[in-house]
Amino acid sequence: MNKVNKIKSQNNIHNNKNKEKEGNELKFELFDPKIDFVFKRLFGDENNKDILISFLNAVIEPEDKIVSVDLKNTEIVKKFKEDKAGSLDIKATTSNNEHINIEMQLNDEKNIVERILYYLAEIYSGQIGSGGEYKDLERSVCIAITNFSHISNDLYHNVYRFRNIKTNEDLTKKQELHFIELPKFNHKDRDIDKDLVKWIEFIKNPDSDFVGSLEVNDTTIKKAKDKLIDLSRNREERELYLSRKKFLLDQRSAISSSFLAGQLEGKLEGMKEGIEQGIEQEKINIAKNLLDILENETISLKTGLTSRSLLDPEIVLTTPS
Repeated sequence: MNKVNKIKSQNNIHNNKNKEKEGNELKFELFDPKIDFVFKRLFGDENNKDILISFLNAVIEPEDKIVSVDLKNTEIVKKFKEDKAGSLDIKATTSNNEHINIEMQLNDEKNIVERILYYLAEIYSGQIGSGGEYKDLERSVCIAITNFSHISNDLYHNVYRFRNIKTNEDLTKKQELHFIELPKFNHKDRDIDKDLVKWIEFIKNPDSDFVGSLEVNDTTIKKAKDKLIDLSRNREERELYLSRKKFLLDQRSAISSSFLAGQLEGKLEGMKEGIEQGIEQEKINIAKNLLDILENETISLKTGLTSRSLLDPEIVLTTPS
């Protein structure tokens, strides 16, 4: 091979590699932010605190805007590899001295309210160290984002505090629960002036045209989308993502199977009880028909029933103990 042909061959190889690389980049699947691993990568990253700050201001709507956050549990890869079933929640304190816990929950394990109440109690009571005083406890806020509906109203964002059920007065604002139910959010809720709407749309469908239009004017949404693209293109991150996604899908399947098994068991038990009650009632009917022609002892012997009151026209018969 002469020198010219050799150069051409090398150029062809180089071009083919570039085309292959470009093709791979064009075909990559954008990660789903509803997977808690991805959610924490986006909103719990030390290098992207502005994303979390924007989200918290949108959810809590504080009188004094949150301007800074201190993340508490940023380690994710090590924790994830050691405990795939563990929670990948986000913990932080804000410039308003609020203690925050955020959890993304993909599957309905039928315990989300109890779970979030536990987290709220944990971050509230956890503030007191040795020698601490109750009066020093600071405001605590738990945010649960769920890919299922569990509250019996049509609101996609519900907020709860301790209140007097008669006067509706707040007892305190030091504890607050937020439930964001993604399935309840739909196109009619797309108020572009609401920051929470922007973030919910990003979480639900980051590749939508609506999110694309938001990126033009909202630098934080644009930054989150760019971060999501970078994560999606990273081979190591993809392996962790796919592993977590598989675990969550397997978990969903197990929950569904358990629910169906419970339903079947309930139906079988109901059928069994119905059959037993039918047999019992048939014995009673036979006994009633024999009262005028046989002695009580004979009826009892034949049916296995004993009479409580022979004087009652609707004679009550029970099985012997």
